[in-house]
Amino acid sequence: MAFYLATKEVWRNRGRYFLFSLVIALITTLVLFTAALAEGLASANREYLSKLDAQLIVFQKNVDLSANASQIGESLLTSIKRIEGVETVGAIGLSSATIILSSAQQSQQDVSLIGVEPGKPGLPPVLLGRNLKTTRAREVIIDQRIAQKFDINPGDNLTIKTIQGTDEKFFTLKVVGVTDGGQQYLFRPSIFVPYRTWDEIRSQPTPSIIKPDLIFNIVAVKISAGQDTSEVANRIQSGVKDIEVTDISTAIRALPGYTAQQNTLNTQQIFTLLIGVLVIGGFFQIQMLQKVPQIGVLKAIGVSNAIVAIATVLQIVLVTTFGVALGSVVTFTLAALIPSTVPIVFNGTLVAIATTALLLIGPLGGLVTVRLAVSVEPLIALGLSS
Repeated sequence: MAFYLATKEVWRNRGRYFLFSLVIALITTLVLFTAALAEGLASANREYLSKLDAQLIVFQKNVDLSANASQIGESLLTSIKRIEGVETVGAIGLSSATIILSSAQQSQQDVSLIGVEPGKPGLPPVLLGRNLKTTRAREVIIDQRIAQKFDINPGDNLTIKTIQGTDEKFFTLKVVGVTDGGQQYLFRPSIFVPYRTWDEIRSQPTPSIIKPDLIFNIVAVKISAGQDTSEVANRIQSGVKDIEVTDISTAIRALPGYTAQQNTLNTQQIFTLLIGVLVIGGFFQIQMLQKVPQIGVLKAIGVSNAIVAIATVLQIVLVTTFGVALGSVVTFTLAALIPSTVPIVFNGTLVAIATTALLLIGPLGGLVTVRLAVSVEPLIALGLSS
């Protein structure tokens, strides 16, 4: 009976309910796009760090976990390796560069230039070609995005530009491998070179000179199997001077603007859901006020409050579900048409959470409507009360 009453009214007033479903669809699109944009921006910022084959990252002390500000000497690597529970460590240098393929502006690509130690944590797996072999080779592993965009393959030469002092410097590197397309760092695709080569060609205030100790930015630490991550971190912290040790997730949250950006987008999603609750609640309350006499008739002929309440909830659920489904289809269709340069990433878990929340805001927004429907007095509704 309740299902019949709910579907019958929706069908008889399908134009009105369809228009309201479009409103719910727009709210759904906004929520899903905001979630996808938040994930896309976060992913473009953190991809490289999140995929490190390590559990801990070592920074210079008193730099607020800023990877670019951190400077660690090569001599500290041995000290970190000696700590109990440490399986292996990898030096990582972070800088920026520009790939030059021709004089045309569209054939240039800003990249993150990352110096790594061959065979150590920090070097991503290679999908095509081979890995780096020595610390001084003029070789490079490139992100799959770059390989596809510019049709670059292992064996090709790559010219990159960096700024040293006030001069532009150009270096030719041989592409030996291609890694997967998920290696962005600070919104730029990454290329990987041996860390001594990185120290020579990276952008820097003064041209590279021979130094008593090679300087890089951070150290990736892979701990031994069965060891507790926090305990090993404490051992490293107490056993090596002038460093700060943290886990991967904390290092990601310390990336420039990462936390503020995610908090802003998450707040937008929350407010959009709150607006959805108010809009849905307002619409169904107006609908309920318009059909008080009909509810009075139903109660007068013996329909129980339970049937009226269930019919009202079913009606809200039907309209909300249709709106959310329509909004989801529109969202994924538009996402397929958006250029790949826009960082839109749909995370299955986040999409499921957002969709569930959207489905729940309908009944939540309609609670007042249900209460109003149950409280209708037949005689008063029909104007027969004295």
